Amino acid sequence: MTTAQGMLQGPLGFAQVPQLLPQAESLGAGGVLDLSGVDQVDSAGLALLLELSRRCKAKGGNLKIRGARPQVVRLAQFFGIDQILQFE
Repeated sequence: MTTAQGMLQGPLGFAQVPQLLPQAESLGAGGVLDLSGVDQVDSAGLALLLELSRRCKAKGGNLKIRGARPQVVRLAQFFGIDQILQFE
């Protein structure tokens, strides 16, 4: 999983989330998170997206998620969190 500020690449799952948590502040810092390079997401990945969204809201902003593949949006819909996460 490679990261740049506001962008994730590779899988986003149980194995990657612990490595990404220390970077949580910088990942959502700009209010936009680009998932166009993410090829696989599981429930742990969605939990990370929720945490990034929560942190952004705590600072008075909203996290917009761009470039999410349909699989990610469907998984969020399945868990009923598609209304919480702001997919563009």
